[in-house]
Amino acid sequence: MSTTSVHAGWDARDAHGSVVPPIYATSAYAHSGHASLKALFARESEGFAYSRSGNPTTAVLEQRIAALEGGIGAIAVASGQAATTIALCALLEPGTHVVASSRLYGGTTEFLGDTLVDLQVSWSAVDPWNVDAWRAAIRPETRVVLLESIANPGAELADLDAISAIAHEHGAVVVVDSTLASPALYRPGEHGADVVVHSATKYLAGHGTTIAGLIVDTGSFDPRRCPERWPRLTTPNERFHVTFADEYEAGGAGLLGFARAKYVTDFGATLPAQSARDVLVGIETLDLRLERISAHAEQIARSLQGAEGIARVNHPSAPGRADAHLAARDFPRGTSGVFSIDLEGGEAAAAAFCDALSVFTLAVNIGDVRSLVCHPATTTHSHLSMEQRAACGVGEGTVRLSIGLEDVDDLLSDLQRGLAAARTARDAGPSGAEPGDA
Repeated sequence: MSTTSVHAGWDARDAHGSVVPPIYATSAYAHSGHASLKALFARESEGFAYSRSGNPTTAVLEQRIAALEGGIGAIAVASGQAATTIALCALLEPGTHVVASSRLYGGTTEFLGDTLVDLQVSWSAVDPWNVDAWRAAIRPETRVVLLESIANPGAELADLDAISAIAHEHGAVVVVDSTLASPALYRPGEHGADVVVHSATKYLAGHGTTIAGLIVDTGSFDPRRCPERWPRLTTPNERFHVTFADEYEAGGAGLLGFARAKYVTDFGATLPAQSARDVLVGIETLDLRLERISAHAEQIARSLQGAEGIARVNHPSAPGRADAHLAARDFPRGTSGVFSIDLEGGEAAAAAFCDALSVFTLAVNIGDVRSLVCHPATTTHSHLSMEQRAACGVGEGTVRLSIGLEDVDDLLSDLQRGLAAARTARDAGPSGAEPGDA
């Protein structure tokens, strides 16, 4: 993992011997003759014409994440939200259906319930821990099963092996958002995922400097097995004059070819070369960062168990968690630094807790080297209904923590200051609703 994180996708024996992948700060690329550029647009050769659809620096990032995830190809895009949007748009048509985990990032849930509905795609939400519910929710028109490898914000783990088996029985593609795990902790393709998406903004970049997204084809999906379910991939495309599924014959990823040609280009969801370079630099230390962050997060989660003012600690190490066996089986290196706590006293206690912290930064990002905190009910999940927030494990007193690389004793001391403030706020007013009360 560490070797791949440093070397994959780049050969230092380039034209100038650059040890580090350079930033290709260019909008377009010169060609030696008419035939070269014509062949590129006809998809008869590979290369670069215009940076809206590809750049040599982003190509290194794509090769590196594909190697880390064990995939056959990848696309780098402008954000994690763009990665999810483009992956799903490439797989779905009007009249199709998605089965999704109820424990998703708020922005993903909003996309499913708003924008995809506008595109005449329906969806159903299921409890990720109830394997039978996944089977029951699948319909003949279901094309995608969507979940997170580690859920945001409650760090719930799902039995991806079992869910993938069910999805594949019904010809559905399994799409996994693995932002919180990253390939340093978990590779969804080894557990049945067909497509993996990342908000590379988080652990992959790791330093809070860059917005980026990635889509990986793990190589297990081949639309030619059931061509009638995937006509946009298995029939000639009138716009591009190719059949994208044919690219699998040569070991390529036809799904990614279609997604890049149509959606990355049309949406303009381009990742700048500078951003790609920032993510590449972050990936070089991914393995080390995730090992320490995961260990410190578990230590902190255990120390918070039973603390006065905390109704629940939402971490896989918490006593009685239904996913404890999955943590032991699938996540031997840890479950990242993101988890949540439910405070007694509702929003008032959560606000007092956040405002009292000085080492933790109040911000809506996660996966940074800095420890971060936010109140999901009024930020990341604020546009969801009370019922949707409850299904996500987000109550009025829920606070999301993202553990960074600071000294763990400093973090524990800071949390104690926050808890003292939360208890004072709780005792001063009526208690708010906890997850599941809605």
